[in-house]
Amino acid sequence: MEPVFYSLEVLVKAAVRINGIGISYRGLDHIPAEGGAVIAINHTSYVDWLPAALAVHYRGRRLRFMIKEEMQEVKVINFLIRRTGTIPVDRRAGAGAYAVAVERLQAGELVGVYPEATISRSFELKDFKTGAARMAAEAGVPIVPLIVWGAQRIWTKDHPRRLGRSKIPIIVEAGAPLPAADTMAETLQRLRTAMTELLHKVQLEYPHPEGAFWVPRRLGGGAPTLDEAKQLDEAELAERARRRAERESRSHR
Repeated sequence: MEPVFYSLEVLVKAAVRINGIGISYRGLDHIPAEGGAVIAINHTSYVDWLPAALAVHYRGRRLRFMIKEEMQEVKVINFLIRRTGTIPVDRRAGAGAYAVAVERLQAGELVGVYPEATISRSFELKDFKTGAARMAAEAGVPIVPLIVWGAQRIWTKDHPRRLGRSKIPIIVEAGAPLPAADTMAETLQRLRTAMTELLHKVQLEYPHPEGAFWVPRRLGGGAPTLDEAKQLDEAELAERARRRAERESRSHR
């Protein structure tokens, strides 16, 4: 039963109701009722894991996320990681986490992966990493594309959080499972095509005020373009590397 996971499910559903967040779920029948699968999720927000996990929950399953290893330094988060089957990832050496994810998939579990790895500031799909495609091929399981749209209005990079009773609508839609192709490149291309089509479909059904920060430039919003967002990402990585070097320098003094 996994009591900690069950308690989290109860708390999360209560939080959604209390905050008046309306989540619409579509295509949940595409999530396998049994057996392993990679759930490939677009990444626009710090909280898009929540509606994705609920979508899987309402299918009668549980989603095992991969999470950056640094989160284990937070005691409460580490407690939850250890009791919910979450897979910590060392971003500088991720082979161990990858192997654990493949084992979970082969054991019939659902593993949540963000192919973009980090939040998209443009709210368009960034370049994909290869992990989802490699895992699916090695484990012999399908990839299910899953789009979450609207969560970026609650909490995303470079903008204030809106964690109160916001009544922000969110759409979650799952697409048809994709079997791994003969090559990783082909699998990634099929996944990207499927996720792009699904994203554009969901966006067309969602109201997008002109100039709003959470609306892609393509739809008349104020979000950065893909190229502008890439420059912001590179600046962020450079600053992070500088701070890490400073910490390491101080520790060696």
